Amino acid sequence: MGAEDHYLDAVEAYDEGDLEAAYASARLAVDDDPNHVDAWQLCAESALPKKGQSPTLKEAAKSLAAVKKIIALEPDRTAMWFLGGRLLSDELGLLNEALDWWQQLRHHMPEEVTPLVEQATLLADMGMYTEARYRLEAITEENMDVSGQQYAKIGQLHKMVMAASMQDSAEFFKPWEKHHNGWGAIEMKMNKPPVSESFLFMITTVPVLLLEVLYSNRFVEQGWGGFCLTTLLIFATVLLGMRFSRRMFRNVNRPAFNLLRAMNFEASTGYTVIHEEIRTSVLYSYIMQRKPKAWQERMLKIIEDKTKLPGGWKHELPDFDSHLDEIGHIEEPEKESFSNFEEE
Repeated sequence: MGAEDHYLDAVEAYDEGDLEAAYASARLAVDDDPNHVDAWQLCAESALPKKGQSPTLKEAAKSLAAVKKIIALEPDRTAMWFLGGRLLSDELGLLNEALDWWQQLRHHMPEEVTPLVEQATLLADMGMYTEARYRLEAITEENMDVSGQQYAKIGQLHKMVMAASMQDSAEFFKPWEKHHNGWGAIEMKMNKPPVSESFLFMITTVPVLLLEVLYSNRFVEQGWGGFCLTTLLIFATVLLGMRFSRRMFRNVNRPAFNLLRAMNFEASTGYTVIHEEIRTSVLYSYIMQRKPKAWQERMLKIIEDKTKLPGGWKHELPDFDSHLDEIGHIEEPEKESFSNFEEE
């Protein structure tokens, strides 16, 4: 049997839902013909579990390896770029590699807005709000076309990074700093799980709504006018309550968000920075259980390896203007690096 025959067998098995057989046949196809892009794509897709299930570390690694082969052979396959970015950031926690991955896509598709949105999201998750703002501003500066769904996400991101940029940069939690105040806040709250936003809404807004309903008949005239007034009052209370609960949620759960950032930092760099007492806490377990399966497996390997953060470590980011050099806009971009003392 030739490569095409193995590929057709893989397609048939994939359509029948037999992912294991599909992957095996697709691998035979690429072994016979290493340049068979469609077979490589079937490897990437069949290596992952069915939709709605989280892949294991082995499954995510197999799929990512196939995606890289596809990109090398045919870089215009946008769907594979998106799959690779999702695997790197969401499933494996390799945030730095994901930033570089989206920058590589800019080399092939400089007019595509998705890489900038994804980079801004990753930078915001890492606490680098200034760089995240620059990524979002580049969308406007380069006059890119933005879909309705992307516009909503961009607006939400821009609002968050602008609010963060108005704060003192010293307040941003830096997991690589051993004596940062954020560690103390984590230790104070590490024996409790985070409080949900719905719970905060229930305890702050629902009692007010009940009082409004109970006393509406007393203070508001009967009839349609009174009904409309009561409805508007309740609607306004709900909106204000949701806004207040959201703000309260961020403040109350700041230690949980700090710990999440520290865990993402470990997963991205491979270095351990979290103290053992925090790692065995209720809060740590709560966050860990909600991470994807592949992410958890990688984190356990990092913890077992116990590689400490080296002294003088610096956080390096990709050159976000590197794609301009290929089209003649700049000559020699310098790689940006951000030390421990620079603003994120």
